[in-house]
Amino acid sequence: MKWLDLSLQFPITDPTWVFLLVLIIILFAPILLGRLRIPHIIGMILAGVAIGEHGFNILLRDSSFELFGKVGLYYIMFLAGLEMDMEDFKKNRVKGVVFGLYTFLIPMILGIWSSIFILGYNTTTSVLLASMYASHTLIAYPIISRYGLSRLRSVSITIGGTAITVVLALLILAVIAGSYKGIVDGFFWLSLIVKVLFVGFLIIYFFPRISRWFFRKYEDNIMQFIFVLAMMFLGGGLLDLAGLEGILGAFMVGLVLNRLVPHVSPLMNRLEFVGNALFIPYFLIGVGMIIDVRAFFLGGEALKVALVMTIVATLSKWLAAWLTQKTFGMHANERAMMFGLSNAQAAATLAAVLIGNKIEISPGVPLLNNDVLNGTVMMILFTCIISSIITERTARKIALGEECGMTEEKSKEEENILISVANPDTIRSLVSMALLMKEPKRKDGIMALNVINDGNASEALLAQGKKMLEQTATLGAAADVTVNMVTRFDQNIASGIIHTLKEYNASEVILGLHRKATLVDSFFGVLTVNLLKGMHRQVLIVKCLMPANTLRRIIVAVPAKAEYEVGFLKWLERLCRMAGQLGCRLHFFAHPDTLPYVGGYVKKQHKGVRVEFSELTDWDDLLLLTKQVNYDHLLVIVSARRGSISYNPLFEALPMQISKYFNNNSLMLLFPDQYGDPQETMVSFSDLGHPNESQHYENVGRWFYKWFKKN
Repeated sequence: MKWLDLSLQFPITDPTWVFLLVLIIILFAPILLGRLRIPHIIGMILAGVAIGEHGFNILLRDSSFELFGKVGLYYIMFLAGLEMDMEDFKKNRVKGVVFGLYTFLIPMILGIWSSIFILGYNTTTSVLLASMYASHTLIAYPIISRYGLSRLRSVSITIGGTAITVVLALLILAVIAGSYKGIVDGFFWLSLIVKVLFVGFLIIYFFPRISRWFFRKYEDNIMQFIFVLAMMFLGGGLLDLAGLEGILGAFMVGLVLNRLVPHVSPLMNRLEFVGNALFIPYFLIGVGMIIDVRAFFLGGEALKVALVMTIVATLSKWLAAWLTQKTFGMHANERAMMFGLSNAQAAATLAAVLIGNKIEISPGVPLLNNDVLNGTVMMILFTCIISSIITERTARKIALGEECGMTEEKSKEEENILISVANPDTIRSLVSMALLMKEPKRKDGIMALNVINDGNASEALLAQGKKMLEQTATLGAAADVTVNMVTRFDQNIASGIIHTLKEYNASEVILGLHRKATLVDSFFGVLTVNLLKGMHRQVLIVKCLMPANTLRRIIVAVPAKAEYEVGFLKWLERLCRMAGQLGCRLHFFAHPDTLPYVGGYVKKQHKGVRVEFSELTDWDDLLLLTKQVNYDHLLVIVSARRGSISYNPLFEALPMQISKYFNNNSLMLLFPDQYGDPQETMVSFSDLGHPNESQHYENVGRWFYKWFKKN
């Protein structure tokens, strides 16, 4: 009965069982350790210790662990650069540099002293050991991502300091490794500097331009995901060829692609999901498999070396965070966050100890002996545990708003964005706009509506509408946002949207720009006209000629007295969120009396947004924006309903001006909230579709424009 023979030989080498065991660990480690309130990262490392050759010898650390571990390590650094708040980093770059120098010099000083006077090593070995203390890996960064705190000031400072200390530590490793090959001279330094500068120039200058072109050319989700991964490994490989570790290249690629991958977007969600679900856990399990716990109970120097290395590494990182806090007067939680993120040793430390263990200072005598190798691995285990616990505890405090003034003022009005789905070609752009403008922490708040006219309802229209709603929900789910799908039958489209808005208490409506079907058809179309008549909620009419993540600037034309409208802060908040997610510049053109209100709100609520202000004294000067708006800009025109405070009769000329001068630009027409019951004030609204009145204003507008141009 051979078919009953289920015996397995350890270690397991069959790929099916190896991958199954790894998936079981990734699945159940968070579940079990979550009940014990132990960070998941520690569970992955301890699981690696248990199943490795130094534990129960269930699995070998074969090429799959090296491959997936390398990918996971790149992923950690890449996501750190991708999720960094660049504007906050620029504001805190001095703090980041100071922290980077602290977290490099203090471990170097303490490391050299302890290695010489406590462990009795020579100068070269001591310097290499100290450089291992100086470098650190952002092992606990997934915890920050899970709590949504990646844009904190302390996180940006730590990431900036990480780049500095890792570069310096890897330079020391390159110099020591080169010295035993007999090549450290002027040519070595010149070659290293030239190669690093050249690769840095390639990544900083060409990668964003290539990526922007690719995102505009190809919108397929899978192609974009593969492209981003290819750029990450290309950057890492190029820097590896230049003589430094590839993790820095992955980090640089994350920085340069930061503005092209919005934080709330399907692409970002896919990148985080794949990394946190597979590659990063694989790397952590592989780190645990290196650890030989038995070496510390067999006598010798291994235990002493491990204790000294762990104490010195942890103490020096705490001192660096403490000095940074005292230097800049930061909060205690910020110090804890910097210490927690910077304490873990893994990537560059492993590279240094493995290289040092292979370098022979004399036949059979390595630069870093086996005691240092085992001590390093034990240091990695304990520093990762300390880092995970401190980061988890601090992140929970900050996320709950208990300290640091992290509590956010909740909006008085519940946000619920209604997307009118009618054209399959505009669904992606409308969903992208809604995702960029919604509250980032909410996983809902978007509703897709398809209205079918009772007069021409059919099974074909119902099936088409269902298909468009499913496409909208799929795009939202890709960004980890739940989209509520609604199909409605009504006497006309506008009535269906208005009734749905009231029933679901939607805060605003986003719809695509009407396409003129005939010559006599109005610019806005009957739907938009009836919407503006029948509701007082905010209406956003969008026309996107390119993917939103490739926009470089948002130009906003604001009419005079816009600050007196009830919906002023709402649309201003939405545009600031969009600019913050895209990392692009926000340029306001407004009346001199309106600019202080706009600037005051932006500087108070959205300090990280790059913003510019210019005066637009008269709405006649709107045509001057033709020199300011380029093909990769988004023009936002803040209009108003007739009878409102900021209404200007020149708004009637907008259709003609847009069609003539901004037809080749991405556009958003914005009608803010207004006071009053729409049923009572309907007669005071402008009938934008009235042909005679529209033609009259267009003729007057043309005459003034010709006169202005002539003079």
